[in-house]
Amino acid sequence: MTQKKSELPTQNTAPYYLAQPKSGKGKAILVLHAWWGLNSFFKDFCDRLAKEGFTVLAPDLYHGATAYTVAEAKRLRAKLKKETVTKEIIAAAEYLRALCGAGKRGIGVVGFSLGGYWALWLAEQKPNLVAATVALYATRNGDFAKSQSAFQFHHAGSDDNVATSGVKKLEKNLHAAGKDAEFHSYPGKTHWFFERDRADAYNAPAAQLAWKRTIAFLRKHT
Repeated sequence: MTQKKSELPTQNTAPYYLAQPKSGKGKAILVLHAWWGLNSFFKDFCDRLAKEGFTVLAPDLYHGATAYTVAEAKRLRAKLKKETVTKEIIAAAEYLRALCGAGKRGIGVVGFSLGGYWALWLAEQKPNLVAATVALYATRNGDFAKSQSAFQFHHAGSDDNVATSGVKKLEKNLHAAGKDAEFHSYPGKTHWFFERDRADAYNAPAAQLAWKRTIAFLRKHT
């Protein structure tokens, strides 16, 4: 497995982290970090996916900055510019697809919280680019009628950051559009339950279950 942090070979794009399997080839997975930035947890998550045989790219939307506290994360998120973020995510996704030779098959996308919102945006805005979308504790209302993606969601049972009504609305929206969509809820767990560096929220059994479901889903749909 090899990793590198570099610049995408296009203009005005973010640095990125690339993790590849030992074979050097694997299905394409884009990882979009939470509002903490591209920290060691998300890089390790990319490495874990690479060990499962995927080629993984994670754009650094904060360009090197990371946060640990909520206050720090809010300040970094506030600095993001929609126009820049959308260009960087699309550039990363298209580069990854070309790198893996995914062609018309499309790529898989895994997004956490803030990154989950942008993963859903990408599936809507680039309907032929994304084959599988995994969103952890994230929602976004949109028009997914043209999207070719299958969807999988992981939501905490007790989440102050994601409204249950929003999850239900999204589920209704996707099913009405005839999309393949899985919704998994983890009772008693809170936002960021998957991230082991968040001691106040991490839950190992739930995180392991979500991981197994994610890997099975990505293998099936990419």
